[in-house]
Amino acid sequence: MRRRKISNAIIVINAGSSSIKFSLFADETRHLELFLKGQIEGLHTDNAHFIARHPAGDVVGEQRWTGAEAGAFDHDAATRFLMGFINTHLEGHKVEAVGHRIVHGGSDFTAPAALNTAVLDRLATLVPLAPLHQRHNLAPARSILASTPGLFQVGCFDTAFHAAQPPLAQAFALPAAITDRGVRRYGFHGLSYEYIASHLGELGLGGAKVIVAHLGNGASLCAMDDGRSVASTMGFTAVEGLPMGTRCGTLDPGVLLYLMDEMRMGPRDLEKLLYQQSGLLGVSGLSSDMRTLETSPEPRAKLAVDLFTYRIGREIGSLAAALGGLDALVFTAGIGEHSAGVRAAVCQHAAWLGVTLDAAANARPEGDTARISAPGSRVAAWIVPTDEELMIARHTRRLLTDGTP
Repeated sequence: MRRRKISNAIIVINAGSSSIKFSLFADETRHLELFLKGQIEGLHTDNAHFIARHPAGDVVGEQRWTGAEAGAFDHDAATRFLMGFINTHLEGHKVEAVGHRIVHGGSDFTAPAALNTAVLDRLATLVPLAPLHQRHNLAPARSILASTPGLFQVGCFDTAFHAAQPPLAQAFALPAAITDRGVRRYGFHGLSYEYIASHLGELGLGGAKVIVAHLGNGASLCAMDDGRSVASTMGFTAVEGLPMGTRCGTLDPGVLLYLMDEMRMGPRDLEKLLYQQSGLLGVSGLSSDMRTLETSPEPRAKLAVDLFTYRIGREIGSLAAALGGLDALVFTAGIGEHSAGVRAAVCQHAAWLGVTLDAAANARPEGDTARISAPGSRVAAWIVPTDEELMIARHTRRLLTDGTP
């Protein structure tokens, strides 16, 4: 495979609680080209694993750590290892910037921002709003700032795409003293939605009323009018809205009061229940993986899938009302792109809105953008693969070159 020699490169880092994923993009005449990607998984465990590949799939690096060595492998150590590996596999490129996915930007960060110590400290105050993500998102940026302070870094926020929603779409019916503390609906998965929005014109959906279903281990819906976010299913935190892999989605707050009073559950118990023990895993008692549930004969596995698609159908109705109509439904992310069964069930729930599925198109091989609605369908249905890493790389390059988000 021929490797291009390009002078500039951008690293994209997406850090989770137990993993760090990275992508390396080359910048040739304003065209970003992925030429290396990989991840370290199993941080803070006794079995950590690193692998890096070229886009064609060939492995260019792999390593494992076990026992105490792996247990000491935290986000800082993993970041230093990754940066060392990348610097020895640049193939003639020069790293000019690093872009980071950061889940929460709060009220202050409504566009990508250059990162320094002061900005990272402000973003750290948002940890309570995204307890499973925020501190881990920030850790690699702090590590790079300490080891390579001159390297330009950019934070790209999953909340930013929704920042221009109408005020009513962002409001909870709470006293002003609480609202003024920043307690409002923020919405998430914004980098994925922004990427999809940037391609709607290519599908003939420029100016259209569109609901995008980002369905993965984390799942949400976004209503877009002319490519702008109007409403979304996630709110103050990334636990609201649809049932997800291990998150419960929308829950009557009275249930939390019951759990505290009758089952003596404290804040950390509730956090673990809502974020890690519920959703597809909690309902099925089997797995958080849709692929496992769809092939399982267990009744509770079917219940979990049915509840997932039923709730999506209900929320589509809500977002269609917020839009005042619907022109198209777009599926993206892991489940949205790869589960024909989930797409078929969701389209059936949305049939009353004018969605008519083309079963053959829905069952076609995966991987490409495809229209899956029947020719006469009043509302179009599409599969559009998302690329959050490319969106981060685009933002990073823009701030690097002209200083504007």
